[in-house]
Amino acid sequence: MNFFLTIILALQMLAALGMIGLILVQHGKGADMGAAFGSGGSGSLFGASGSANFLSRTTAVLAGVFFVCTLALAYFGNLRPTSSGSVLESAGATAPVSAASGAAAPISLGSQSTATVPAKPAVPASGAAQIPTR
Repeated sequence: MNFFLTIILALQMLAALGMIGLILVQHGKGADMGAAFGSGGSGSLFGASGSANFLSRTTAVLAGVFFVCTLALAYFGNLRPTSSGSVLESAGATAPVSAASGAAAPISLGSQSTATVPAKPAVPASGAAQIPTR
């Protein structure tokens, strides 16, 4: 599986670099207007109309490959093993903590060690713990 992810990642990187190169080679739509007024030559290796078709189609194919590789990497990156279950299920049965009792209640953590949680301290019955008001 790790080898497969490496192949997908390498293919995605090559598609990205190919798209960058092809996009930089293409000329914009405004370049034809400048060539019509004599500011530059409009000839290229593939001809006037053939370059747009070849370069744009190749760019579209590389964009599709990049998109599919991205979806595949996202899918395989989010796969989780189904045998482990949830964290709460793997912890086992837990004993409820009783806050009303003054003693500390043990908490079962499944196969791990047992920990104790101290109970809340009792509030004095007198009004000493209250905030004074005017």
